[in-house]
Parts: sequence; structure tokens; C-alpha cells
Amino acid sequence: MEESSRPKNYFIDMDGVLMRGAAPIPGAPEFVRRLIEREAKFLLLTNNSLFTPRDLRLRLARSGLEVPAEAIYTSAMATARFLHSQAPEGTAFVIGESGLTTALHEVGYTLTDTNPDYVVLGETRFFSFERITHATRLVADGVSFVATNPDVAGPTDFGIEPATGAFASLISTASGVRPYFVGKPNPLMMRTALNAIDAHSEESVMIGDNMDTDVIMGLESGLETILVLSGVTSRADVERYSYGPSRILDSVADIMP
Repeated sequence: MEESSRPKNYFIDMDGVLMRGAAPIPGAPEFVRRLIEREAKFLLLTNNSLFTPRDLRLRLARSGLEVPAEAIYTSAMATARFLHSQAPEGTAFVIGESGLTTALHEVGYTLTDTNPDYVVLGETRFFSFERITHATRLVADGVSFVATNPDVAGPTDFGIEPATGAFASLISTASGVRPYFVGKPNPLMMRTALNAIDAHSEESVMIGDNMDTDVIMGLESGLETILVLSGVTSRADVERYSYGPSRILDSVADIMP
């Protein structure tokens, strides 16, 4: 690619693009190193709201991917920015873990069980029936319901496990109220990510492995999109969609920033 036509800013999905399970995808560490050496602006975008960027940085480093914490942007961070824009220094009843609670504290939110402005649901592996019940009653009584992302299941080394969207369905079905999902594929996450590094959509590219989240979000946000075939989507799968990526590549190893 000609130097003048290369994107200035890179937004990159993690699972299926840089990582497969706990192992880096071949060529991913070298791709990240090229971004850093070129001093390109980039963010890793993940719907994972379990961990803080510092936590994720360490997990990636242990797998051989050296990524600065400030280059990681989670659905929890996008959710916190959204809530701050709607009700600065508000209150929330939260079902989630440190990635979400830390992000909310950093924008000035207070966590409470009593009369919150929002019920906020994120990824969690530790929740109780009592907290789900309390959240359901708050939502049914009119408290605004926000969730970090719509994924109903996520991959682990032992198989799939229920994710935020599945728990949101539990509360939604019982209360009769659907949540507002902030994370991918909501273009809101893309816009807040662009703002986070002062980037413009026409100078940026979204790299992902999922047509239903990464590609559609990038497309609807006005970015160039690259679908890599190292994750959940095959080349044949693309033909089933009424939209397509700007380019299809085997993996990030084929991208020269």
C-alpha cells in the first residue's frame, strides 16, 4: 500500500484478530510492534468488561503481545463515558467486575444499591440471585437499564460461557424492559473510541473478524474495514451479508501499517 493511502489510525478487535484463546495469532506480535515503531495511533477494542486496561495489558504480555494499557479500550470504558455524558457524577447499581466499576469510578460515578440513576450490567462470573432480583425490581420500577455489550456467550478454553447479553435477557424478560447496549456493534463505542485518541473516521480503519460486530460497526461509523479470516468468519460467510468489508485478508500478518 502506498504510504499516503495508509490509514493513520487503527482500531483492532482482540479475540480472533490478535489472540486465539490464550495464544497470539501468528504474526500478531509483529503487527503490534510495527504499529508502535511507526508511532501510529491505535486502540484495541474489546467488549470484555471484566478487566481494566492494566489487567488486560498484563494478560496480553504474558501471551507475548506487548500493548500499552492506554492502547486498550473496553466496552466498560465506553459505557462509563456514555453515562457521564448523560448524567455526570450520577449513581448506579452495578452488576459487574473491576473493569466496569473502575471505569465508572474514574468518571465520577458513585455505586449504590438505593435509588440509583442507572442499573448497569457488565460481564461477571460472580453474581447472586439476590442482586439479579434487585436489578430486575429497580428496572421494573423505572430505573434506566444499560448493559456494556450484547454478546450472549463468550469463548473460554473449556467451551462457551454465558455473557452479558444472556444475563441482560434474564433481567429484561422479568422486567419487560430492554437495556441499552453500549458496546460493539453500537457505533457509539466506535465514536467514543475515536474521541479517545482524537482520530477522524475518514483516516481510520477497523480490523476485526466478525461481520456482525466489527465490520458493521466500522461501516456505520464511516471507517475503512478489514475483515481477517483468523477468527469466526470464513470467506464464504461474507457472501450471506448485504454489506461487506473494504478488504478481506487472512490475518493481521498481511497488514503493513
